[in-house]
Amino acid sequence: MTGRGEVTTGPLAVGQFVSMVKRTLSHEPMFQRQAIKGEVSQWKPYASGHTYFTLRDDEGQISAVIWKGRCSIHPSIKEGSEVVVTANLDLYVKRGNIQLVVERIEPVNTLGAMEEARRQLVERLANEGELDRERHQPPFAPKHIAIVTGEGSAALSDMQRLIDNRWPGLRRTVIGVLVQGDRAAEEIVRALALTRRLANPRTAALRGEPPVDLVIVGRGGGSPEDLWAFNLEPVVRAILASPVPVVSAVGHESDLLVSDLVADIRASTPSNAIERSVPIRAELEQWLDETDERLNLATLRTFGDARRQLIALHARLKVAPLAGINSGKRSMLALQSKLNRATEAMFAHERTRIVGLEASLHSIHPQRVLERGYAMTQTADGEVITNASMLTVGQRFNLQFVDGAAEAAVTEIHTTEE
Repeated sequence: MTGRGEVTTGPLAVGQFVSMVKRTLSHEPMFQRQAIKGEVSQWKPYASGHTYFTLRDDEGQISAVIWKGRCSIHPSIKEGSEVVVTANLDLYVKRGNIQLVVERIEPVNTLGAMEEARRQLVERLANEGELDRERHQPPFAPKHIAIVTGEGSAALSDMQRLIDNRWPGLRRTVIGVLVQGDRAAEEIVRALALTRRLANPRTAALRGEPPVDLVIVGRGGGSPEDLWAFNLEPVVRAILASPVPVVSAVGHESDLLVSDLVADIRASTPSNAIERSVPIRAELEQWLDETDERLNLATLRTFGDARRQLIALHARLKVAPLAGINSGKRSMLALQSKLNRATEAMFAHERTRIVGLEASLHSIHPQRVLERGYAMTQTADGEVITNASMLTVGQRFNLQFVDGAAEAAVTEIHTTEE
């Protein structure tokens, strides 16, 4: 601690000091993505596309800027408007000016009401204990994933590509929905209801497929308004009703939706959802081989140690008085019995683990599906065809059966809705 008249550091150059303050501000969480309410004054849109203004109330004011293309501006916003902004605090080093860099701005009568509804929903969920409830644990290796997202979206393409790379042939059901707009929440809720039916073992058995054991719901990035469906209570309640683990994968790392708060797993992006949910099959198979080898080596070491103990005990018995022979024999028998029990328990535990993992690998192998009378459809270049939208009339494709393959062509396309 410095005394009166002493300095902390320095002397520092002005630019160095101001840059240090800027770094401090940018790393302080309370100054980033802060929601602030106030009145707009000195509203100045420039030809460059940037908009400068001051946000004020009766007790203070601060400069603010909206960079070109950073966010949409409601046409009703003007001088004197009451607004709520979401902004990061920044410092312009050259002039030493502190300002808000606005990421979102909405009139109080629209965004304010939405934010208030969101806050009340989070409060209700907390009071109900839903935010602290015990979460479903995701499967070690899922057998059937349901993906609820925008049909034909970049997010879906990224997830499909990652699944094919990590676990080729993994069963998945894609349920395309609107992910923004007035109808988005309704469609997401309907899709999650379908995933609940697909997770029912009896329903799955009738369809000849494993039940859904993991659900991913989400979309790629967008403005807060675009993502708002995932803050709405019907969507949140549908996630909570899922009997299997749900991964919320909405937007980017910086976006935090109510769906993220209630889901069993929160992924920073749709791609991250796959990375966290689907293991790499080749690595898992290698791990199984290594585990089997370690088990064999451990067994050999255990038997070797026991054999040496028995030999040593036998040698001691040869030179021990007759009175100690019976005691020694009892010790040897007890040791042998203990060794047998420990070895059997260890074998049983490891055998159960390996058999379970091998069963999972066996049951989700595409070959098992083909053996039940199904066929795998692939394009001419080997891409798996998962839905009718990937086909065109006249297109040729391959049908892979359990005992061979056939080539076919599309004559008509019929789509169905769940």
